[in-house]
Amino acid sequence: MSDAYGKVLTAYFNGDKKTRIKVESNVVETEYWNIKEFFHTWEQMSEIEHRALKLCEGRTLDVGAGSGSHTLWLQDKGVDVEAIDVSAGAVDVMKQRGVKNAQIRDFYDIVGEKYDTLLMLMNGVGIAKTMKNLPSFLNHCKSILADGGKIVMDSSDLIYLYTDEDGNVDPGIDDEPYYGEIDYAITYRGEKDEPFEWLFVDFNRLNAVCQMCGLKAEKVYENDHYQYLVVIRNA
Repeated sequence: MSDAYGKVLTAYFNGDKKTRIKVESNVVETEYWNIKEFFHTWEQMSEIEHRALKLCEGRTLDVGAGSGSHTLWLQDKGVDVEAIDVSAGAVDVMKQRGVKNAQIRDFYDIVGEKYDTLLMLMNGVGIAKTMKNLPSFLNHCKSILADGGKIVMDSSDLIYLYTDEDGNVDPGIDDEPYYGEIDYAITYRGEKDEPFEWLFVDFNRLNAVCQMCGLKAEKVYENDHYQYLVVIRNA
């Protein structure tokens, strides 16, 4: 199985500081991401990250932990945190960086465990993939939340991609498919991972689905770039 993501993290960690990864999607032109963004320190993190990390308490699961930067900060603060990622390369990097509990694990495979905090950053709601899958994603989150537990995650409203300078939204946008459903493919040195779906969801739609699932969502922060942080709890 290809692991371009894990390999580029490994290359950067091993000293190739100029390495980049090619990111293709169905909504914007091909981009080349600088990998240093995945290894940022507390001082380099965004306000959303700062606020999210400070909300973590109790037994915490960092979902899609990547290089482990968020996990390491929580670990240093004494939080009981576990890190998971489906990328073997990412998990290996996390362990080398000092993450004590890092596992190659699919979030949807977790059954019978309970967490006080589910942390999902870097557009964590994307794991849901599509609006159709959002209820099952939230129900799975709910199934592994301890009593009084919470989901801390961020997302973005991509409506800005379809809004002109005068604030008019492209009338061609329909509810189906939802404009926040994106198809991605990443390539590193000619090795291409399997394309994947990723969801960006506006808060109003997220809140409506949360209510349908017996959850309540609270937007705790929003920046000037349509990104927001949300805390979700049992209703």
